[in-house]
Amino acid sequence: MLIIEKALLFIIILRILSGSIELSAAMLMIKFNDLEKAFYINSLLALVGPVVLIVTTGIGLTGLSEKISLTRMVCLFAGILLILYSLKSN
Repeated sequence: MLIIEKALLFIIILRILSGSIELSAAMLMIKFNDLEKAFYINSLLALVGPVVLIVTTGIGLTGLSEKISLTRMVCLFAGILLILYSLKSN
C-alpha cells in the first residue's frame, strides 16, 4: 500500500483544484465568447495563482520544518514575496 505524507497530499489536492479552476475558466471563456468576460475571468484567475503558490509553499515548509532551518524558510518566503512583488511592479 502506498503511503503519502499529509502535507504532500494537501499540496497535490490544492494543485489539482487549481488546475481544475484554470480549466473551468478556459471553458467559461469559450462558452461566453466575449473578450470583456474573458478579461474579467482572467483577472479573477490572477488572484487564485498567488494564493495557491503561497498556501502550497507554506504547507510544504511546514512538512519540512524539521529538515529546513529557519533561515532557509525565511529566504524562501522572501523569494516568493519578491516574485509576487515583481509581477505587480512596472
